[in-house]
Amino acid sequence: MRTFLSVAAFFVAACGSVVVAEPVDFNRDVRPILSDACFACHGPDAGQRKAELRLDQREGLFRSRDGVTVVDPKSAEHSELLQRILSDDPDVMMPPASGGRRLTAAEKDTIRQWIVEGAEFRGHWAYIPPQRPEPPAIDVAPDGNAIDRFVQQQLDARKLSPLPTADPVTLARRLSFDLTGLPPTPETVAEFAADPSPQKWAAMVDRLLSSQHYAERMTALWLDQVRYADTNGIHGDNHRDVWMYRDYVIDAFHRNMPFDQFTIEQLAGDLLPDATDEQKIASGYNRLLMTTREGGAQPKEYLAKYSADRVRNASTVWLGATMGCCECHDHKFDPYSIRDFYRFAAFFADIQDVAVGVQPQVKMPSRDQKERQAALQKQLEDIQHTLTTQTPELDAAMNQWAAELKVKLAETPRQWTAAAVVDMKSTAGQQLTLQPDGSLLTSGPQPRHDTYIVVLQPPSGSITGIRLETLRDDSFALKSLSRAPGNGNFVMSGIQITHIRNADSEEQSLQIENAIASFEQDKWPVKNVLDGKDETGWAVSGHELPLKAPTAVFRLKTPVTLSDGDRLVIHVQQNAVDRHNIGRFRLSTTAAETPSLDDNGLGLAPQYAAIIEAWPNATDQQKTDLATHYRSVAPALDAARKQLAEVTMQQKALDAAIPETLITRTQAPREIRVLARGDWMDDSGDVVSPAVPDFLQEVVNLRSTEQRASRLDLAQWLVDKQNPLVARVFVNRLWKVFLGKGIVRSADDFGSQGTWPTHPELLDWLAVEFRDSGWNVQHVIRQIVLSSTYRRSSATPQELVDADPFNQWLARQSRFRLDAEFIRDTSLAVSGLLVDRVGGRSVKPYQPAGYWAHLNFPKREWQADTGEDQYRRGLYTYWCRTFLHPSMRSFDAPSREECTVDRPRSNNSLQALVLLNDPSYVEVARALAARTLTEGGATVPARLDFLFRQCLSRTFRPEEAAVLSRLLLSQQQQFASADGSAVEFLKVGQSAVPSGLDTSELAAWTSVARVILNLHEAITRS
Repeated sequence: MRTFLSVAAFFVAACGSVVVAEPVDFNRDVRPILSDACFACHGPDAGQRKAELRLDQREGLFRSRDGVTVVDPKSAEHSELLQRILSDDPDVMMPPASGGRRLTAAEKDTIRQWIVEGAEFRGHWAYIPPQRPEPPAIDVAPDGNAIDRFVQQQLDARKLSPLPTADPVTLARRLSFDLTGLPPTPETVAEFAADPSPQKWAAMVDRLLSSQHYAERMTALWLDQVRYADTNGIHGDNHRDVWMYRDYVIDAFHRNMPFDQFTIEQLAGDLLPDATDEQKIASGYNRLLMTTREGGAQPKEYLAKYSADRVRNASTVWLGATMGCCECHDHKFDPYSIRDFYRFAAFFADIQDVAVGVQPQVKMPSRDQKERQAALQKQLEDIQHTLTTQTPELDAAMNQWAAELKVKLAETPRQWTAAAVVDMKSTAGQQLTLQPDGSLLTSGPQPRHDTYIVVLQPPSGSITGIRLETLRDDSFALKSLSRAPGNGNFVMSGIQITHIRNADSEEQSLQIENAIASFEQDKWPVKNVLDGKDETGWAVSGHELPLKAPTAVFRLKTPVTLSDGDRLVIHVQQNAVDRHNIGRFRLSTTAAETPSLDDNGLGLAPQYAAIIEAWPNATDQQKTDLATHYRSVAPALDAARKQLAEVTMQQKALDAAIPETLITRTQAPREIRVLARGDWMDDSGDVVSPAVPDFLQEVVNLRSTEQRASRLDLAQWLVDKQNPLVARVFVNRLWKVFLGKGIVRSADDFGSQGTWPTHPELLDWLAVEFRDSGWNVQHVIRQIVLSSTYRRSSATPQELVDADPFNQWLARQSRFRLDAEFIRDTSLAVSGLLVDRVGGRSVKPYQPAGYWAHLNFPKREWQADTGEDQYRRGLYTYWCRTFLHPSMRSFDAPSREECTVDRPRSNNSLQALVLLNDPSYVEVARALAARTLTEGGATVPARLDFLFRQCLSRTFRPEEAAVLSRLLLSQQQQFASADGSAVEFLKVGQSAVPSGLDTSELAAWTSVARVILNLHEAITRS
C-alpha cells in the first residue's frame, strides 16, 4: 500500500513537468469534474451525503478537521482531495472503485493545476448576478458590433480566422427563416442582392421584426417551452380550448411586450389590479399542464402531479433549473432542496384545479367582439329609449286609439270575470298586498320555493277555466335597460284548484285538462305546470320580455257550477330562478266553452280594458300604464320593435360565438406539504408556505409583505434586476435560435451539470443589455442579427472543422434543418397556397385515416379542415399530445407533454417519404407546378429557373437542369398515356386545379416540383 507521503512525493515530482495552456478557472474547468464525479456523495443531497462533506460549497471544499485539509490553497501536498484522486489504494482512492466513475489523467491534472495556482473558488457562475463587462478593445469588421468583439477575442486566443460574410442570397434566406419561419420572396432576395449594404441589411431586419410573421415564429419557440397543446394529454387526451393563450403570445411578441411584463402577466395576470381580459388570458399559462378526466383517478394524487408539473415548467422556462429532481429528494448537484421544491409549488396552490374531470373554461371575447358587444348594447339602449319614451305624437295617437277601442269594447262581450279576493297568504312568509286593479303584489325576502294561497269568491255561474296574468311592476325592475324594466324571473311549478261550497263547506278538487300561455321559453313550456314535478315548470325570464308580461290559462277538465258565496282556493306553486318570484299577478275566471288568452277578442288585457272603459277619466297612474302598453302595439313604433328583435338576435349570436378558454381563477390556497420521496399519500411532511429557493433568496430578496407570498410576488422576483438567471436563460435561448446552439449548450440546465458558457462575458453582456433595455426582446435580437458573427458564411472548410468541429468559437455560422412547422410553411408559401391570417382556432391539415383509431373516451376521428383553414401556418396545427400530427412528429416536433427547450434534429428517410407523399406536400407541388406553367414562361429552362428562384432563391446549375429535364421527359411520357393516372394524381388535395392547363403536363411538372421541394437545400437554413 502506498503511503500518503509517497503520493505526495509523486505529485511534487510530476507537477513540475505539467504544461497547461491557460490558467484553470474553477467554474469552467474544476466544478464540472467535481459535479460529475463527487457531488453524488459530497453534494447538496443531505440524504446521500458521505462523511458530512460538501464539495459544492466553499466551507466544505476548504474544510480542515483533525489535521486533514480537503483543499489547501497553499499546499498541494497537504490537500487531501488531491491525494485521494491520485491514490491507487482502493480503500483510499476517490471516487471509490465501487462507484464505477474514474477520473481521467486530464481531469486529475486539471484539479492539480487549480490547487497549484492557488485554488481560487467562486460560487457557481450562473448564480452570481451578471455585471456588464466592457467589450474587448479588438479590431472587428467596420459593420460589426460589441458581440463581434467578444467572439473575436476567443478566436484570437485559439488562432482561428473567421469566415467572410455569406453571399446576399444566403443572408436573405437565413434572416427570413430565422425571423419569420418563412422563405423570402424572389423580389426581396433580388433587391438585397442588388445592394447588400449595412443600411439595407438593417432595413430588412427592421421590416421583418415588425411583421406578424416574426411574432408567429417567436410564439412557436415559446409554446414548446410552456408545453402548449390543444388536448389535456392524460387518459382520453380530450380536447380543450386554449388557443386564445396562443393569440396572446403572438400579440405580445408583435407588440414587443417587455419580457418582464410578459412574465408577470402569464404567471399572475389574474392577480394584477383591474386585470384586463388579455391579462386573464395570459394567466392561462398556469393551465397548460396535462390533466386527467379518468373516472378512477385519485384526486389527491393528481393535485400533487399538477403542483409538481408547475414547478418543473416554471423553473425550467425562467430559471434554466432542474428543480424537478427535488420532487423526491434534495438535488444531487445543485443547491435546490426538496423543501425548496414544495415551497415553490405553494406559489401555485391558489389556482382552482379540477383534480379529475373537465377543467372549467370561461367565455373571453376578443377585442373585436368586445367592440361589437358595446356597439350592440348602445343600439339596444337607443331602441329601448325610443320604445319607453312617450312623445306628444304618441299621446295623440294613443288618445285616438283609446277612443276607438272604447266604442269596440262596449260592443264586445267580455270572456273573463274578475273574482273578489277574500284571503291570501304565502307559505314562505312573503307579504301579499291587494292592488286596486284586483292584482296581488308580493314583497319581502325572496325565497327559492313558495306557494301563494289565494281564496277567490267569483260570481255565481259556470266556470270552465282560470287565468293567471303576470304583471309588470316598478318595484322589481331590473337595472339594465336591455333587460326588461318591471319584469321578474320565475318558474311556476304547479297549480291546485279547490272548490268550497258555501252551503255545506264541502271541498272538491278540480282537475285541469290543459294549459296555454302567451309566452314560453325553450324547455320551460306552460304544460310543465301540470306534470307534478317541482323541478320543472313554466318559466318567465324578465330579459326575454322587453315590454309585455305573459298570461297563462288553465282549462278545467269538467266545468263547475258555483252558487252564491262559493269560494275557489288556488295554490300557485313557484320554484324561483335567482330568487325571483311571481312578483305581481291577477286571477280571473271564465264560463267560455273554450277559454282563450284574450278577454274581449280585441287582444286587450283586462287591466287595460278597465282603463279604456274609464277613458278619458282614468287616473294618472292608469294613463301611464296604458301608455306603456300602447307603445308595445303602436304602429309608429313597429320599426323600432323590429329593430329591437333583430339587435337582440345579433346579441345572442355574438354571445354564442364568443370563444371559451382556460384562465387562472383563484381560491383559498390548498395545503402544500413536503412529500417524502414524492409520495402523495404520505402526510407526515411539514406544511410549507410559498418561498423561492433558499440560496437564491440570498442573491435577490422576495419582495413580499407579512401576508402570504403570491404568484405575483414570484413573478416580480423572477424579473428583479438582481435575479442572476432569468435574463441569461432567455438571451441564451435567443442566441440558439440565431446561431444554432446556445452560448450555454445545455439551454435547459444552468446548474452544475450544465455546460460552461463558451463566451461567458458575452452572455453576461447580452443579459445586462437585455435587462437594461427594459427587457426589450427585439433589441437583443437586433444586436445579434446585425453582428458580423451572425452574417458569416456557414461553409465548412476542413481545416476549420478539424480545429473546431462543433463550431464552439463561431468562426462560421451554423447550418441546420428547419423546424417541422416551418418546413410545411415554406412549401405552402412558395406554392401560393399559404393563408397568412394571423391567430384563431387550431386547424387540422390532412392526416392519415385511422391515425386516431386508438383514442378512446370518447372514440373520435380526425376531420381535416376545408377551405382556408387547410392552408394555415403550422403554428396553428391542432396539437394532440398522444397522437401528434404524424408529419410534425416525423420532423421532430415535441409532444409538449413537458417543457421542450432543445428540439432534436434528425435527418432520415422517413422525412423524405413525408415530403414526397404527404397529401399536403403533393398538393403544394401541384399548386407550385400550376404557378410554374402560368407564370414561369414557355420553355423548360425558364420554368426551371422560376421553380428554383421560388424554392431556393437561386437559379439552377447545368447538372441540375440535366437531371430534372430527364425526369420531366419521363414523367410527360408516363402521364401522356390514357390510363387516367394523371387525373388521379392531380386529385390529391382540396385546392382547385386551374382550368386550361394540360393535365399530363401539369402532372409532370408536379413531379419536378416534388423533387425540388425535397432537396436538402429547400428545408435547410444555411
